[in-house]
Amino acid sequence: MNHNSPYEKELAFQADRRKATTEFIKIISDLWYDKAIEVVLFRNQVIDKNVSDIINLHEYAGQFVQKPISIFDSVELLRAINDIALPPSKLDIGKLTYEYHTDEENTYHNVKAFVLDKLRDSDASPPIEPKDVVLYGFGRIGRLLARELMAKTGKGNQLRLRAIVTRGKLDEEVLQKRAALLRTDSVHGEFSGTVEVDSKNNLLLINGTSVHMIAANNPEDIDYSAYGISDALVIDNTGAFRDKIALGRHLKAKGVDKVLLTAPGKDIPNIVHGVNHSEFNPDTVRIYSAASCTTNAITPLLKVVEDSLGIEKGHIETIHAYTNDQNLVDNIHSKYRRGRAAALNMVITETGAGKAVAKALPALSGKLTSNAIRVPVPNGSLAILNLELKTTTTPDGINTIVKKYALEGDLVEQIKYSLSNELVSSDIVGTSAPAIYDSKATIVSPDGKNIILYVWYDNEFGYAHQVIRLSKYIAKVRRFTYY
Repeated sequence: MNHNSPYEKELAFQADRRKATTEFIKIISDLWYDKAIEVVLFRNQVIDKNVSDIINLHEYAGQFVQKPISIFDSVELLRAINDIALPPSKLDIGKLTYEYHTDEENTYHNVKAFVLDKLRDSDASPPIEPKDVVLYGFGRIGRLLARELMAKTGKGNQLRLRAIVTRGKLDEEVLQKRAALLRTDSVHGEFSGTVEVDSKNNLLLINGTSVHMIAANNPEDIDYSAYGISDALVIDNTGAFRDKIALGRHLKAKGVDKVLLTAPGKDIPNIVHGVNHSEFNPDTVRIYSAASCTTNAITPLLKVVEDSLGIEKGHIETIHAYTNDQNLVDNIHSKYRRGRAAALNMVITETGAGKAVAKALPALSGKLTSNAIRVPVPNGSLAILNLELKTTTTPDGINTIVKKYALEGDLVEQIKYSLSNELVSSDIVGTSAPAIYDSKATIVSPDGKNIILYVWYDNEFGYAHQVIRLSKYIAKVRRFTYY
């Protein structure tokens, strides 16, 4: 056997790469569970991923920045990060590796010096006090929030899920059904953890951690302090309370500090995290709205276009997955067309996303119209942005602008830049970014004044992550981040 043949060399390289990836996974876990340092790769989760997942993410990262992102370099940088004292943090190893590659002047003597310089601002990171969280409601978004909060609890120094409130009775059968829905989801698959029931104490034991199940019809009647919960953030995902007065009922309950609505709200700040969250001080504002999934998908891209090229006017058409609001089979409904069978029809309906954008981006007030078509898929939606510009552009021009925002700045968590020629709705399920920009689908008119952008979004998973990002801001548990 010729051990120096090209094929044998390829095998040897693959073995070395997989070995390095194994070390990568170990250091990632040690940083997370021992030091509360979460590492991502260009915003992609790497905790609890396998060797093939990590290798594929490095391949994507290399294509994204058009420079090789080597697992060997990533491991070397992780070793340096592990060797220095850092506060609880969220670090993008992709960005660090990219910047390490682009240091053509060899400014740094070694990897450790590079890491120390890049993360020097971590010294000024304020201390974090953990925040108790209550999920009021346990539907589609509530269960995804529970999954993510419990999967990312780590050392418990950020958001701590302490209780879940539902209507109706709580007995053994109901608790088992709630647990089963949390364990297994037809769209999002199995929960990567354990869920057990303690019916005697009305508890769900999620990953071995107790979460109180509370039955209540009126939010003001609950005494959370009786469960050891104090100064909690209540995330209301029922949709039953939408305005300041109704949501204010939560604040009358003992043990509640702030309230976040997972729907558009009236007379309260409607927030798209990354766009306008910093305009509202959590020290003075107690009730927030995380707007809608569609508003969170389109607003980051609209901000990019408005800030870079200017928008004269536009129309937003949303191709949206069907929801529980529609009927399974034809039946009477409070709204026209939504009464027709959701899994059998495309259904034209209204959306307030066009107007809602103006709450986060006042410059676009009165400039956008919007509509929606519900289609027979259970999850995964698409927004089509048809925009008339103030400044001309080209397909490469607008794609380059969006790519820059996806790589650096305040919207890196919000915009994922897709390079795929084959992207379809099922591909984006499980994406934590609220907006996936389909760069291959971009259309620009011959005169460069009109653009059509295609923005995919997981209307459940991506939106849930925006809710968590906003929750961390409201609760003042945002860690030092390096993106």
